[in-house]
Amino acid sequence: MPELMVGTSTAQWQALVSEAESACRRSLGEEMQSYLVFLLMRFARRTEVAAGVLALEYLNGVLLSGRQRLDQLQEVGDKCLLYSGLFPHRAERRRVKISYYVDLGRSAFSQLAANGRAATQYALYQNVADTFVPMMDVLQAMRTQGGAVAVLTPLQALELWQDTGSARALEELRQTTSGTPIPPGRLQRH
Repeated sequence: MPELMVGTSTAQWQALVSEAESACRRSLGEEMQSYLVFLLMRFARRTEVAAGVLALEYLNGVLLSGRQRLDQLQEVGDKCLLYSGLFPHRAERRRVKISYYVDLGRSAFSQLAANGRAATQYALYQNVADTFVPMMDVLQAMRTQGGAVAVLTPLQALELWQDTGSARALEELRQTTSGTPIPPGRLQRH
């Protein structure tokens, strides 16, 4: 995370998320915006976020019970959101598609929703699972604020759009080429 972001107040994080929402023409709603702000605050000082293998952390979380299970699955889901949004090139280095993190993160939050003890807990985690891609889009927009270069390569943008329906990936793809990408599921095999 850039040094400037470390120690940033809640209001500053909120402003940054709001600006990114505007930049990518996404509206997360108050609950998901707050979730994203607190996620960024929680991980801003944690340098060990990149350690570990998420698939193993996910499997370990599924095997746990009670509070440990909830904590582990939320940790996995949150890391997947950060990787896919703020660090998408990490996927390339690990030789996986960005949608791997999206699928794993959505699955972790869906597991949390299925195991939520209270209706509000279920609703929150289901909302995060359902809004994962728009939140990823907002995080990617944060990276390009201030004139930074595109977050995704053209191939990553195409794959991410086809795999997840990411509106931001499609926008990046349209800035790269004048061609019309084929929507997911429209490819016919002969």
